[in-house]
Amino acid sequence: MFPVRNKHFVIGVSGGSGSGKTFFLKCLLNHFNSSEVCLISQDDYYFPVEGLTAEENKLHNFDLPSAINEKQFLDDIDALLNGNTVYKEQYNFNNTKTKTQVLEINPASVIVIEGLFIFHFPEIFKLLDLKIFIEADLEIALQRRINRDFVERGYSHDDVLFKWQNHVIPAFNTYLLPYKQCADKNIFNNSNVAEDILKVAEEISHIAKNSLKNISQ
Repeated sequence: MFPVRNKHFVIGVSGGSGSGKTFFLKCLLNHFNSSEVCLISQDDYYFPVEGLTAEENKLHNFDLPSAINEKQFLDDIDALLNGNTVYKEQYNFNNTKTKTQVLEINPASVIVIEGLFIFHFPEIFKLLDLKIFIEADLEIALQRRINRDFVERGYSHDDVLFKWQNHVIPAFNTYLLPYKQCADKNIFNNSNVAEDILKVAEEISHIAKNSLKNISQ
């Protein structure tokens, strides 16, 4: 049985860009109703960078722990653990054409924390009851990133390749890969077979629910 802190079960989901974290999270959250689980994402805690030209945005390295407001991220996680609702502007990846939404994150028994550097941030790492690391072959991860950034964020193919080679891969090797061995569950997500991820997501949901059930008895 995994530990439960203050009647919360905290799941941390990390992994490289293009590893399939988003799809896994959707599958996992589907096993809970909205009052049972909440999700807080590192992506919404980037320090704001305004007024960048397209070229400056290409060169700016967002794949560093220092690009994240770690203190605010931790403060909001603590708020959820203490039963408080968090209001946070959703990060729009510097896309001026996208209207910024205000997220309302309500506390729940199962708290899912996701992001590139959540294992690297020591104070956040200590809060995790179950640590999940997701990865895929680099060629597959790159193709997923190209498809995502072109469609969702309007980046050119050359921009994606530049960031991948100069920002993404160095960050993965330095700030993510060393923590793979610390994970309780490693998921290799090379295929696009939904059933594989659905099965793992169901397994994780059972772990969370059983751990909470045992603590309440």
